[in-house]
Amino acid sequence: MRKCGVLCPVFSLPSPYGIGTFGKSAYEFVDQLEKAGQSYWQILPLGQTGYGDSPYQSFSTFAGNPYFIDLDMLKEEGLLKDTECGLVEVSGDPASIDYEKMYFSRYKVLRLAFARFDAGSEKRYDKFVKKNSSWLEDYALYMAVKDHFGGKPFTEWDKDIRLRKKKAVARYKEQLSRETDFYKFMQYCFFRQWKKLKKYANKKGIEIIGDIPIYVAFDSADTWANPQMFQLDDAGLPIAVAGCPPDCFTLTGQLWGNPLYDWNYHKQTEYAWWMKRIAHCYELYDVVRIDHFRGFESYYAIPYGDPTAEFGHWEKGPGYALFEKMKETLGECKVIAEDLGFLTDEVRDLVKKTGYPGMKIIEFAFSGFEDSEYLPINYEKNSIVYTGTHDNETAAGFIMGLSKEDKKFVKEYCHCYRDGSLVEALIRLAMMSVAQTAVIPIQDYLELDNTARINTPSTLGENWKWRLLPGQIDEETVKKMREFARISFRLPKKKGRGQKQDRPC
Repeated sequence: MRKCGVLCPVFSLPSPYGIGTFGKSAYEFVDQLEKAGQSYWQILPLGQTGYGDSPYQSFSTFAGNPYFIDLDMLKEEGLLKDTECGLVEVSGDPASIDYEKMYFSRYKVLRLAFARFDAGSEKRYDKFVKKNSSWLEDYALYMAVKDHFGGKPFTEWDKDIRLRKKKAVARYKEQLSRETDFYKFMQYCFFRQWKKLKKYANKKGIEIIGDIPIYVAFDSADTWANPQMFQLDDAGLPIAVAGCPPDCFTLTGQLWGNPLYDWNYHKQTEYAWWMKRIAHCYELYDVVRIDHFRGFESYYAIPYGDPTAEFGHWEKGPGYALFEKMKETLGECKVIAEDLGFLTDEVRDLVKKTGYPGMKIIEFAFSGFEDSEYLPINYEKNSIVYTGTHDNETAAGFIMGLSKEDKKFVKEYCHCYRDGSLVEALIRLAMMSVAQTAVIPIQDYLELDNTARINTPSTLGENWKWRLLPGQIDEETVKKMREFARISFRLPKKKGRGQKQDRPC
C-alpha cells in the first residue's frame, strides 16, 4: 500500500517552555497529520542529549530526554504550580531552542515536581522501575554520579567509580539515592507521557517512525556500565572511534568520536544487548529507521586521538548475522535501512538480503546532469523517498544553492520553469514516485529556507534548534499536504470490518 508521512522532530514542536514536548501541541500536530491524509510521523531519536545537543549523542540509548516532559501535564497532576512552570527560561527567539537556558532551568522545575511525587502510592511507578531495571539502575546512577562530579565525563571521575569497583558502586548508590530516584522519576514521566501520545497517534491511524543510532556516545551509561561491549584499552579509553572518510563534501571526513563495538563479543553473546536495545525501540516506535546501516557491513575506524577522520580504515561488521538473529528473536519487524553515504556492492547486497526498504533522497538526484540512483526513474517500490532528511538543506535552501546548470537540470526534469514552484515540484517528484512510502520534512511543505535546517553535519553550535511557531501549520498547509497524498494515491484506506490491519512488533 502506498503511504506518506511527515518528518518533524519532537523538539521542533511549538510550546511555551522553550522546546517541543509531549503536550498539547504534539496532540494538535497528530490531528493535523490525520486531516492531511498522512500515515506516518517520523521523529529523531528521543534520547537525553549531552554535549553538542545532538540526539545521536545521548547519555543512554534506553533513556528518554527529560526536556520533552510536558510541564502542563505535571501541573494537571498537581505536581507543579503555574508560578513554578514560569521559572523555565526560554530562548528570546520562539523559533529556536536555547539549550544552555534549558540545561540550567528545566531540571530545577522538574525537581519541584519530584518533591511532590509520592512514589509509594504510585503502583505504576514501581512497576515501571522493575520492568526497566536492566538499564534504568545504571543510567540513574551514572547521571547522579556525573552531577556529583560537576558534569565531567566518566573518564574524569575518581578511579574506583570510573572502573565500577563494587564497593564504590554500593557507596555511591547509598550516598546519591535521592538523586538516582530523581532520574528514575523523570524517566517514568517521560515514558508515561510518550506512550500516551503514541497511543493517541496510533488510534488516529498515524504510526511513529523512530531512529536507532548505530553507535552510542562514549560518555554514556552504556559505555560506562558495559565496557566489555566496546573496543576499549586497559585504561577504558577507545582504541579507535567512529566516523566517515573524506569525500567531496567534507575533505577531512567526519569524526563522530563514538566508541566502536567489539563485534566478536556481541557474536559470542548472540547479540543479546542488541536484541534488548531493538526490542526497546519497538516499545517506543512502530517503525524503526536503522541509522548508518552501512556500518553493519563495514565500519570506518579512526585512531583515537586523531584530530580528523583522514587516517581511518575499514573493518568488517557483523553483516547479516545480526539481522538474522533479530528476525529469529523479534519476528518480522517494520524497518527502514538508512543506506546513505559511501555504498559498496556488499552494502547493497546486505540491504537486499534483509528485505528492508532503503532510502532515496531527491536532493541527491541533481548534480551535473548524471544518471543517479536517486533519480525517481531508478527507484524500486521497496524504498522510502524523502525530499531531504534532518542532515540536508531544506528544499528551498537546496534550490537557492544550486549552480545554474544544476537548477536547469531540476527545471527540465520536473518540467517546472518557475523558481517559486520548484519546492512543490520536488515534493511532487517524491510523492509521485513508485517508492512505497514518501516522507516529507515539514519545513518543505512550509517552503522554508535554510534558517529552518535541522543539522549541518560536521558542525557544532547551531544545530538541533529549529522550531515551528504556533499556527505556522495552517489549514492551507494541511489541505496542500492532503492534496499531494490524494493525487499520488497515498491517502490511507478506511479499514472495514474483518479487514486485516498491520501490526508492529
